[in-house]
Amino acid sequence: MPESGQKTTQGHIAESAPRADAATAAGSTTVGSTTVGATAAGVPAARATSADGTPTGATAARRTGLLVTLVLGGLTALPPLSMDMYLPALPEVTGALNAPAATVQLTLTACLAGMALGQLVVGPMSDKWGRRRPLLIGMIVYVLATAVCALAPTAELLIGFRLLQGLAGAAGIVIARAVVRDLYDGVEMARFFSTLMLISGVAPIIAPLIGGQILRITDWRGVFYVLAVIGVLLTLVVWRFLGETLPPERRHEGGVGEALRTMKGLLADRVFTGYMLTGGLAFAALFAYISASPFVVQEIYGASPQTFSLLFGLNSVGLVAVGQINGKLLIGRVSLDKALGWGLGIILVSALALLLMTSGVFGEVGLFPVAAGLFVLMSAMGLAMPNTNAQALMRTPHAAGSASALLGTTSFLVGAVASPLVGIAGEHTAVPMALVQLTCAVLALACFLGLCRPWRTTPATTGAGAAGAAGATDRAA
Repeated sequence: MPESGQKTTQGHIAESAPRADAATAAGSTTVGSTTVGATAAGVPAARATSADGTPTGATAARRTGLLVTLVLGGLTALPPLSMDMYLPALPEVTGALNAPAATVQLTLTACLAGMALGQLVVGPMSDKWGRRRPLLIGMIVYVLATAVCALAPTAELLIGFRLLQGLAGAAGIVIARAVVRDLYDGVEMARFFSTLMLISGVAPIIAPLIGGQILRITDWRGVFYVLAVIGVLLTLVVWRFLGETLPPERRHEGGVGEALRTMKGLLADRVFTGYMLTGGLAFAALFAYISASPFVVQEIYGASPQTFSLLFGLNSVGLVAVGQINGKLLIGRVSLDKALGWGLGIILVSALALLLMTSGVFGEVGLFPVAAGLFVLMSAMGLAMPNTNAQALMRTPHAAGSASALLGTTSFLVGAVASPLVGIAGEHTAVPMALVQLTCAVLALACFLGLCRPWRTTPATTGAGAAGAAGATDRAA
């Protein structure tokens, strides 16, 4: 059982070839550029494993380099870049391809659907073949699909390759989470997810700005050319610096049937399913904000596009800042469940306040109170999202890829269901947005309390990544 603050040792990322050679000379096994089970970069790597291969006892402490952190952050940031850089170009695409706006909107839907479904495919593949091979294949397909999008002569072809782009881009999301699970455990994993949130959280802020600047010097096809170049650079960096983190002895054999059985087993774990649903519903509240905020801020409260962009950026900064507070100050001092519970509680109270304000209970309110409520709600996501991921993945060291796929797919699908509901009453009332957010918050808190049952967690397992002991306790209960 890993101790709190220590990391699992399922693989080492060799920072340079000489260090990998030195580790090999010391009696280690080297897979590609990765050293497994021995000293790498001067870090002791002795580890004990249980019968199923799960690390037990004192595990070797090690730190991934800054470059690896940036690589994983880049992988998680690529999907929002692919979505948001393209947004300013939508009107131009409509005219250039002589397609109705509804058809062009399907290019966004196709990319989002691809990202959701692709995770279900890539996650189990990474548990079987390791992380590097599926990730590199996915990145190569992403680059090719993006390049074809730039050349697409019709809207139908653009929709098809946006779907393929999303399917391939899903590899970055799901495998980045699985790599974090390979490298870290307990509070260190939660801290690393907070660090990833800092990197990937910047992407939605700068992506529309980048897209707008690209359109100043070229047409909409230039956005896809830039995305293809980013994909090429990220692929090269992954190939050069991100070693294999899942050693052969921890991989799964078998095909589709094995993958489905693994996912069925994960879903049968009540606590894992609880964290999965909690995170997905919290993410749905976030999606409701993204879908409705342009209309709420600009159409209902009369703000300018510049004011909306400023508020959107401030909310993103709040989310990232609270994520860093979670990682740097709270984790290690309070349990992950307690931090998660506070986050869900703040989201619920903020959503309730928004519903009361938008429904006229307090009379006519201006933009500032509503913007403040949205800021608090969005900032609290910095407590909810990294901690649900960490707690869910802590229980699944044997199938991190499949678990990561279920987490990501659930979030995207629940978010996709919630998004259209915010406009069900038209574009001139913010009540549906607040009502959807409140409903998601209530359901998320209910899943957390009813399925995860955090009060049953023993002090020895709280925040320490002792998934085996926690699972045994839950099964006994």
